[in-house]
Amino acid sequence: MGPGDRPSRPLYTSAERHRRDASSWTLVQGVLAPVQFLIFLVSLVLVLRALATGQGQLAAEASVVVKTLALYAIMITGSIWEKAVFGRWLFAPAFFWEDVVSMLVLALHTAYLAALATGALGGQALLILALTAYATYVVNAGQFLLKLRAARLDGTGTRQAHFAEALS
Repeated sequence: MGPGDRPSRPLYTSAERHRRDASSWTLVQGVLAPVQFLIFLVSLVLVLRALATGQGQLAAEASVVVKTLALYAIMITGSIWEKAVFGRWLFAPAFFWEDVVSMLVLALHTAYLAALATGALGGQALLILALTAYATYVVNAGQFLLKLRAARLDGTGTRQAHFAEALS
């Protein structure tokens, strides 16, 4: 081990792993994560179509609202899951940076809803804001996929528990 190397803490302690596996919120996250991802994919296609063709603006806008509601659901239940597993509502050390980026994702999606409700942005600008929110969502999902990989390498993960984390 070199001078700059630190032994890494496992993603979950034994007690946290037990709480994660015993929590019903793990299953909830396992269901919501892929549902949210599918909503994202459909919405992304609708948003890109509306931007490219100028058609389907209303469908694209509505799809972003549905995606945002799915995001709220997974964020609220994810916070409950984090409290059940780590004893904190958010920003547990094991998921600190994922939670930080999740807050940016949430802020951008909420800004979309506010702009839609107030008419603060025109149609194209609104969809560009949605794409910005979606780009941060993809970064956040990537963070969780990397965490999933680390947990598997660490030997502490179960497929069900980490599937939810990978896509939230």
